[in-house]
Amino acid sequence: MNTFRAVISGIALSAGITSSAIAQDTTQMGIVVKIGGIPWFNAMEDGIKARAAELGVKAEMIGPTSADPALQVRAIEDLIAKKVDVIGVVPNDEAALEPVLTKARAAGIKVVAHEGPGLNNVDWNFELASATGFGEAHAGLLCASAEESGSYAVFVGSLTVPLHNAWADAAIAWLDGNCDKLKLVGERYGVAESVDDSRSTALDLIAANADLRGVLAFGSQGPIGVGRAIEERRLTGKVHVMGPFSPGQGRQLVKDGVIAGGYMWNPAEAGRVFVTLGNMLVEGVDVVDGTEIEGLGKVSPDAATRNIITDNLLEINAETVDGLAEKGL
Repeated sequence: MNTFRAVISGIALSAGITSSAIAQDTTQMGIVVKIGGIPWFNAMEDGIKARAAELGVKAEMIGPTSADPALQVRAIEDLIAKKVDVIGVVPNDEAALEPVLTKARAAGIKVVAHEGPGLNNVDWNFELASATGFGEAHAGLLCASAEESGSYAVFVGSLTVPLHNAWADAAIAWLDGNCDKLKLVGERYGVAESVDDSRSTALDLIAANADLRGVLAFGSQGPIGVGRAIEERRLTGKVHVMGPFSPGQGRQLVKDGVIAGGYMWNPAEAGRVFVTLGNMLVEGVDVVDGTEIEGLGKVSPDAATRNIITDNLLEINAETVDGLAEKGL
């Protein structure tokens, strides 16, 4: 709560006005994520709630029932109607959200994005890893894991998620230039926000490609679904899967050697950053080179693109997965 609001609250209380009467002065935030009910975004919601409690603001996470850009637009429209102070978003389709985010900013609402580096109508977009570094790290892991020559496939959340596709672009480019033993099969598949779709697509690829050696699955449900397909076909150690996923969800698959590993950032920390950065904007704090943002550290923002890019990657492997899972990730 800023100084002005603290003073107003104190005057109101001394005048006998109830807390409900002044509740509208509390900063309110709504954060719309890709899809609700999966471990990655459950962890993000924990971070949102914890940081909101620390700062004395109100913040809620809205998770659509499917990774449908239209559902995100509808959720943002609802938040505009509620006249919240801050809207946060993890976009499924950047282009689909631009008009409604324009409307939000025209209404005086601050807009913070995560995994949306191409969005124009935001105050800031923040990332805990660079797109190129994230893609290349997974590509290097795949090349090192595959002992035999063959093919590999790439899964993304959907073909309209720019950041997932940027990771895929970087990974494919790295493998083309650095890993002669592996060749891309087919186009990338937009299934990695669904365990079931990732599993069935992987089963189809295994059946059609006897030389399949790996799957890069960008989308937290992808490695889980592909891992289950590998288990079913008894191809552990033969077909390798890696990508970002929740350690608590994939721990046993990692321990069994089914998921080779991957890299992630802490989604709970991303949730905390949403609230921290949103509150800073409401308080009128300028984000400039050297600004300290809890969860991101000292940042070097790009004023032209409105992006804040940091490097806060965590490696998931057999040695680290238990510790990460025990942190609730």
